[in-house]
Amino acid sequence: MCLAIPIRVDALLPDAMARVTLNGVSRLVSVALLENVAVGDYVIIHVGYALARLDPEEAAQTLALMRAAGLSSFPGGQDVLQ
Repeated sequence: MCLAIPIRVDALLPDAMARVTLNGVSRLVSVALLENVAVGDYVIIHVGYALARLDPEEAAQTLALMRAAGLSSFPGGQDVLQ
């Protein structure tokens, strides 16, 4: 089972790549499967590929639901949904 977390695009890079960041941790992901991705968009990532774009309100609602369900931290208390 996979858990997809909305994550914000921080920068668009050459070769259909983007930098995304969650809780201070940045990753490079491919945005080749999506059209017209922009800095500030929220996307769903799976195995290094952005699969879908979410509007900011839907992303905020999803993150709030995950917090309410107690899915906001790893063992040890690190908040992953900032």
